[in-house]
Amino acid sequence: MRANEVPTEEITRDPAAFADRVTADGRFGRAAEPGRYRLVVNRACPWAHRTVIVRRLMGLEGAVSLAVTDPRQEVIDGDPHWVFTEETGSPGGVDPVLGIHALREAYLARDPGYTGGVSVPGLVDTATGHLATNDYDRLCLDMATEWGPLTREGAPDLYPEPLREEIEAVGAEVYRDLNNGVYRAGFAPDQEHYDRAVAGVFARLDDLEARLSSRRYLVGETLTMADIRLFTTLVRFDAVYHGHFKCNIAKLIEYPALWAYARDLFQTPGFGDTTHFDHIRVHYYWVHTGINPTRVVAAGPDPRGWLAPHGREALGGSPFGEGTAPGPVPEGERVPAIAD
Repeated sequence: MRANEVPTEEITRDPAAFADRVTADGRFGRAAEPGRYRLVVNRACPWAHRTVIVRRLMGLEGAVSLAVTDPRQEVIDGDPHWVFTEETGSPGGVDPVLGIHALREAYLARDPGYTGGVSVPGLVDTATGHLATNDYDRLCLDMATEWGPLTREGAPDLYPEPLREEIEAVGAEVYRDLNNGVYRAGFAPDQEHYDRAVAGVFARLDDLEARLSSRRYLVGETLTMADIRLFTTLVRFDAVYHGHFKCNIAKLIEYPALWAYARDLFQTPGFGDTTHFDHIRVHYYWVHTGINPTRVVAAGPDPRGWLAPHGREALGGSPFGEGTAPGPVPEGERVPAIAD
């Protein structure tokens, strides 16, 4: 998510400004080494959330440290930026590992002449302070497939080769109509653009409802990258996209299969335990002053429904296949638990 996204025209997403690939064998110039990289995220951002989920499922917490920026942004030189604050565990507003206040400092360390947008997630080289990549999708895929020696025993195969074509085909539709569609609706510059975007959002939700009525997961019998890509939008839907982005034809909770599917994922280690509803609500309602100039933050919805039984086990499949669930969340990375 870019720090300077503004509702001036229909949302399109620029290619990643920096896209160095990090692999176990270092064949692209960067090797995956324990402690070498720090993952900078914002817990409100769905694109950053994907990387946090993959990192947790693959057991990479000990290899790649996590830095969380404030859900609110700070205006620096006229632009809003992702910054570290006391509230998110950075004494004096400086990340204790990278020694920076704003993520843009890692961009400028990499390229002093850089003038583009700043987005999360960002993978930063702790040895140089340079941003290695802000390509969230490639980073997720590489952490899932290219960091083998650093992943935990029992880590799942999130991108099985026989299913990759289907995973990408499903993912492309979900991205176009839903992941990015909610933003195109929320930031629509006029009625025509809004109508087109919101129609696409709910047409895709209807298709997903039908698909998930008879199968537990989007592709195959276990969790894959397709589920991660969908989950980070679904978990934000009723909290911010329904009201704040005007995607209010229906709520997620009104789709029986989708709502049960989302709860199934939420209750799976790696998903709900990386979701911070307070950061989500505060960020969206506070930062997007073009569509919420008062910065009044909505109080709901009540998150306790996410803990309700889902019954999806009856459809077969298992989340981790021949693998195992990840262990407990490291103490310093825990999000507030939902009080049932």
